[in-house]
This record gives sequence, C-alpha cells and structure tokens, in this order.
Amino acid sequence: MATQDSSGFAFVAEVDVRWSDMDAFGHINHARMVTLMEEARIAWLLSAGEEYAPLIQSAMIVHVEIRYQSQLRHADSPLRIAMWIKGFRSVDFTIGYEIRGADAEPDSRPACVASTQMAVVDIEAHTLRRLTPTEKDYLRSWSR
Repeated sequence: MATQDSSGFAFVAEVDVRWSDMDAFGHINHARMVTLMEEARIAWLLSAGEEYAPLIQSAMIVHVEIRYQSQLRHADSPLRIAMWIKGFRSVDFTIGYEIRGADAEPDSRPACVASTQMAVVDIEAHTLRRLTPTEKDYLRSWSR
C-alpha cells in the first residue's frame, strides 16, 4: 500500500518484510534492504501515470547509499518507507528515503536513511539523455 504524505514526504509506501529478508542475527539483511527500497520506489514511480512513463522506463540506478541508525527486524513489518526527490541535474535525480518500523512514530528518528541516484537513459541509443522540462517540473513537485 502507498500514499501521498502530508509531512513533507512525497510518497510513503508500506512494504512487508518477508522471513527471507532476515539475516542469521534476525536483522533485515543489507541486500534485502535494497530490495525493499526498490519495491517502495517502484510503487511511487508507477503512481506517476502514463504521462511520465518515459522517465520511469528509462531510469537506472547509478548509486545507492544506506546508513543504518537502529535495527530493523521482522517484527517491524510493514516498514514505512518515506521518499522524496533530494535533487536533480540534467541527466539524473536522487531519491531520499527515511525508513521506519510499523510501530514507530512518524516524526521519530528513522531506523535507516538512504538515497538512490537514478540516471535517465535513451534506451535505444544506450546513452544518457537529458531530463525534459516536463520531467524536471514533475521531479520538482516531489521535492521537500
């Protein structure tokens, strides 16, 4: 489930934690955290609609950064993954994330903060392409 949020986040997705997402110590495995962030990001990008399909279909990850501030476990499911556009340049944009467990207060310190830098490509030419003015306006509307 995903919703737009009134607390400054562009989009908040609730993502279920699967038993297979846990490591031997009962924490969410780092690689699985990237996958959970992906699930939230896809829900957000798909909510944009057909008008922004070229942006969504051509966005590719170029950098992921994750900082854990506390543990997340299976019992914290579903995770609330809040996202916004941290910034954009001519050929890329960066999504910010704050990740909290299901029972955490919305204004509490997030258990995890992260960012994903996405470049946009011309799929046929296999080269970077520039964001269009319409895409930049769309990204600007999701900034904090």
